[in-house]
Amino acid sequence: MFKNTIKTLVLFIALFLSINTYALYILMPMDETQKNHLKAYGIAFWVLKQEGEVSWLLNYRGGSFLVKYDAKIERECKLRGVTYSSIADIQASQIISEISEPEANMDVVKLQKAPKIAVYSPKNKLPWDDAVTLVLTYAEIPYDIVYDEEVINGVLPMYDWLHLHHEDFTGQYGKFWGAYQNAPWYVEDVRSNEQMAAKLGFKKVSLLKLEVAKKIRDFVSGGGFMFAMCSAPDSYDIALASEGTDICESMFDGDGIDRDAQSRLDYSKCFAFRDFSLETNPHKYEVSNIDMTEKRPKSVNEKNDLFVLFDFSAKWDWIPTMLTQDHTKIIKGFMGQSTAFDKKLLKSNVLVLGENKSFDEVRYIHGTYGKGTWTFLGGHDPEDYQHYVSDPTTDLNLFPNSPGYRLILNNILFPAAKKQKQKT
Repeated sequence: MFKNTIKTLVLFIALFLSINTYALYILMPMDETQKNHLKAYGIAFWVLKQEGEVSWLLNYRGGSFLVKYDAKIERECKLRGVTYSSIADIQASQIISEISEPEANMDVVKLQKAPKIAVYSPKNKLPWDDAVTLVLTYAEIPYDIVYDEEVINGVLPMYDWLHLHHEDFTGQYGKFWGAYQNAPWYVEDVRSNEQMAAKLGFKKVSLLKLEVAKKIRDFVSGGGFMFAMCSAPDSYDIALASEGTDICESMFDGDGIDRDAQSRLDYSKCFAFRDFSLETNPHKYEVSNIDMTEKRPKSVNEKNDLFVLFDFSAKWDWIPTMLTQDHTKIIKGFMGQSTAFDKKLLKSNVLVLGENKSFDEVRYIHGTYGKGTWTFLGGHDPEDYQHYVSDPTTDLNLFPNSPGYRLILNNILFPAAKKQKQKT
């Protein structure tokens, strides 16, 4: 009887140890050991789409991802070339314990539901690419294209996250008139925008863009997440501030500018900027003095153009910590129609995520509006320093570990996050 009891106990212990040995997790490291950072985000998103959960380990090995083991997930990692390791639950518990130490600037955020993503982009083809659609496609993260007609017709509440890229919400077509007024793509862009404005009942493109900007504002206020790059951030705020005032010269909207336009700006309507001055010269490739492109020292070039991500307390400031996850804190700069933002023109409640103190410019900023949030990133393409009109599209197969593109993908996962202590 005693021998049988001992044998049963031994078998029970063996079974217990066996179960725990094979209760595996998949760890996707996001430090320098990761072969493809960008596609790792895609794996995390894929798990969420399968109604799984992802633990985002903030500041642990570059912001690694931890998921319960599933052969399907392992197969996806292999197919997409993502570095991973299978670990036992005791190892996962040790990682969580290390992260939970009070002195460790790390924390765990649970990603619970794949956000529905919309990209605001024109239907007509323009001679430049969009960094966000490039990286979403490369990472295999699904998204929908929406533009003025869809926004006016009220589709935004269907989405969790909205991206704006290389858009001029002031109705001045990016101020390309001076250099490209006779280019076929510019003529077609003007024609299609004017046609859409008329179709939707607006006398001017600028009035249509203002209404679109207000719809986006309401989307954010209601709890949406908005991310903007390049010319979208400053032109968006300018459009809101100039409501009721004509800031467009005749070549853009058929009549002259309001000569009191500057004094009639209402900065209280802006998300991020204040006290800026309009650039009304139609030949100048700027809409205001918010952008730093022309104010930077002449010595700035591709080799020395850098910006630094701020360090935040992961346990207390988990949102900015999440938005700045990367395998390096020093990011290569990249130019755009709006390259960076003048620090002196930021509202006091704007949170700076990345800046270049030498140039007194900020590159990456974040804030709240109503129940939602917005994030602005200066520049056009993180892996094409000075992207010109009609330049070839960036091949992200050449940049699978791009720190700049990681910033975009941090924002993609942001709406899925819930701050929650969890036991592994």
